[in-house]
Amino acid sequence: MIVQQDVEETVDEVLSFAEEMPHMPGGEEAFQNYLKANIRYPQMEKEQGKDGTVYIYFEVAKDGTISNVKTQKGVAGAPGLGKEAERVIRVMPAWTPGKMNGRAVKVGMTVPVRFTLQ
Repeated sequence: MIVQQDVEETVDEVLSFAEEMPHMPGGEEAFQNYLKANIRYPQMEKEQGKDGTVYIYFEVAKDGTISNVKTQKGVAGAPGLGKEAERVIRVMPAWTPGKMNGRAVKVGMTVPVRFTLQ
């Protein structure tokens, strides 16, 4: 008789897609409201009239914590926009983790953060 045991993975694999993708509690609207409330437009970029979209990569762990935050694509000549987007993503509250086959998994995500001068 063969007994199958549930063996935990020794490597914490980062998936780029899950059956249930991670999300901020409250959904996309809550995420957008969080960004609006917490982004502070960098002064140098504001003075230079720089705006655009920064793409930030981060990982959502099995417990929903955010880690490995980095700028995937920034705005040319405006490094402060990427730094500010990274700062805000790093201090986000925990997310609802992604799931595969009903189990929480670590998922890497890239999100756009739009900077618009008004």
